[in-house]
Amino acid sequence: AKILSRHLSVIPMRARKTTDFFKGVPMVHFESRPPGASYPATWRAASIVTGWIAFILALPFMGAIALLVRLTSRGPAIFSQERIGCEGKTFTMYKFRTMYDQADEMRELLDEFNEAGGALFKIRNDPRVTPVGRFLRRFSLDELPQLYNVARGDMVWVGPRPLPSRDFGKYEHQWQYGRLSGMPGLTCFWQISGRSDMDFTSMCLLDIYYLRNRNWIMDMSILLRTFWAVIFAKGAY
Repeated sequence: AKILSRHLSVIPMRARKTTDFFKGVPMVHFESRPPGASYPATWRAASIVTGWIAFILALPFMGAIALLVRLTSRGPAIFSQERIGCEGKTFTMYKFRTMYDQADEMRELLDEFNEAGGALFKIRNDPRVTPVGRFLRRFSLDELPQLYNVARGDMVWVGPRPLPSRDFGKYEHQWQYGRLSGMPGLTCFWQISGRSDMDFTSMCLLDIYYLRNRNWIMDMSILLRTFWAVIFAKGAY
């Protein structure tokens, strides 16, 4: 596949191959090593089994977080939202609520401040986020309810992060929809490459690179690196 060289830094060095030009624009060709035909199904099955184990073990801790959220701001402890998964199928994704109640109604007023572009919405110092929510986001604790999504088979441990269904039509280029060709995940390449600092185009490039090259070693590596990115709050806001 070929990509604009200005986004090259997000693709691992070992994947780079040759550089050429298209209408004066520098392009880079990178190699793909497609996973075996059975890998996606095997990875999903492994994610479901380990997802249930992790979900059950995390329940006491999640209960404490839920209580903290409820006691410090109005609204439910759990936030649910329709997300786009593999091949455009929708599912309900769960998170701890990190924003004030009715925050969705303020979204359109903040669109002009979006720092990520495209279908990804990220702004620093989002006024909708509660003090407790800011702490949960810093260490990705708000994502813990998604262990239930993994256990149910809606998601896997590693895969493209699912975006809200309302943003489905905001993809800027047709090739970006390629990130929907695999199961959505709890974490992926962009989670270990800057998290909130990543723009939408770079995120799509990493997602597509992952889907074309995924294997057990890559998935385990991403999971381990995600742990360190979360511990040190790398790129989170």
